[in-house]
Amino acid sequence: MSPDFDLITLGAGSGGVAASRRAALHGAKVAIVEAGRVGGTCVLRGCVPKKLLMYAAQFRDAFAEAPGYGWDFGNAHFEMQRWAAAKAAETQRLEGVYRKMLQSGGVELIEGFAQLDGPQRVRVGDRVLMAKHVLVATGSAPVRDSIPGIAACATSDELLDLQTLPASCAVVGGGYIAVEFASMLARLGSKVALYFRDRLPLRGFDEMLRTAAAAELHAAGVELHPGSAPTRVARTGEGFLLHFGEDRVREFPWVLNATGRRPNSAGLNLASAGIDIGGDDAVRVNGALRTTAPNHHAIGDVTNRRNLTPVAIAEGRAVADSLFGAASRDVDLSFVASAVFMLPPIASLGPTETEAVAAGHAVKVFETDFRPMKQAFIGGQERTRMKLLVDAKTDRVLAVHMVGADAPEIVQSLAVALTAGATKAHFDRTIAMHPTAAEEFVLLREPTRVLGG
Repeated sequence: MSPDFDLITLGAGSGGVAASRRAALHGAKVAIVEAGRVGGTCVLRGCVPKKLLMYAAQFRDAFAEAPGYGWDFGNAHFEMQRWAAAKAAETQRLEGVYRKMLQSGGVELIEGFAQLDGPQRVRVGDRVLMAKHVLVATGSAPVRDSIPGIAACATSDELLDLQTLPASCAVVGGGYIAVEFASMLARLGSKVALYFRDRLPLRGFDEMLRTAAAAELHAAGVELHPGSAPTRVARTGEGFLLHFGEDRVREFPWVLNATGRRPNSAGLNLASAGIDIGGDDAVRVNGALRTTAPNHHAIGDVTNRRNLTPVAIAEGRAVADSLFGAASRDVDLSFVASAVFMLPPIASLGPTETEAVAAGHAVKVFETDFRPMKQAFIGGQERTRMKLLVDAKTDRVLAVHMVGADAPEIVQSLAVALTAGATKAHFDRTIAMHPTAAEEFVLLREPTRVLGG
């Protein structure tokens, strides 16, 4: 039996859409299957609406700083319902854009829940489709069973649909989602308590960034509870009880479950095609994004490797190029920038100090910590912190870490230089643009310490 399609993609998120459109551009006959809205987590429930909420939260700082620059305002207040309505309109617009991109790109959109029905067979309702190749791009979803009773609490999905803000709340978790929303909610008017297991938030990030994140959260009025995660959550008539053992209980009207995300592999019947799933529910892939089943690939969060939207997009396009283009190619995940959109934001590219030393590098550490001009002028206390890690033997810049205004924009630009193999000598020869915060990266002259080697 001849196949119905050259490629069937499961999941119309950013990665799946990018892969499908690229494959169709190469001349492949492509279908994409989606059970929910088109656009995926990033566009509808993640990156985009989250950053729109960050912009809203940013105004609290702007209003507080404005009098120092000669402005006078009345009593400003935030209305969550107005923001939510505007957000809903914007995500609806973006979903329309994604649908049009699929249509104009020649990709058939099949709406419904997809399951594999054996190798290269996809079942959607009563319809069974054959494909030369199948791509699993179903993403991930919030974990709802990390703590007994926490399933009753809101996740980031529900937070972004709130119509009113809670007067007080608990955020459970210490990762970037927990940190971002704790920072935003505090500025929007909620009294926030953050509970996390480790001594500092943002495990896996450089120590400087973790320490700075804790300091900035504290400065924003967030209660920090390191080494303190609830053992269970109980629903009450008015809210939630967090239990911490030894009869320690605290009540909150609203709780955000930010304890992580899990690959969306359940219910897809992947085993029927011979696709192996890891203990973390992730689809196992090799460097070419092939699963354990021939003619089946997987990309993005469902593989639980680097769970970032641009990674999923790059992987999707690489699979399409390899299958239908002139030459195959891989995606290098060893050097990927990331950001934490708390206030002030954090951005990072490359290894932490510990990781660099563990990899065998002798590392020169260059760093600075200062009040930026905008803060110094009004007596503000917010600080900017920057760090470069340099290989002491080759002079190559291994990593750049920053917390401060515009950190994601600055690090994204520097990512081009580091990807191209920039050395510290290149940074030193670069003439500074003054007055900017970014110029400090090219003015770091003496290392603060040398590690390893």
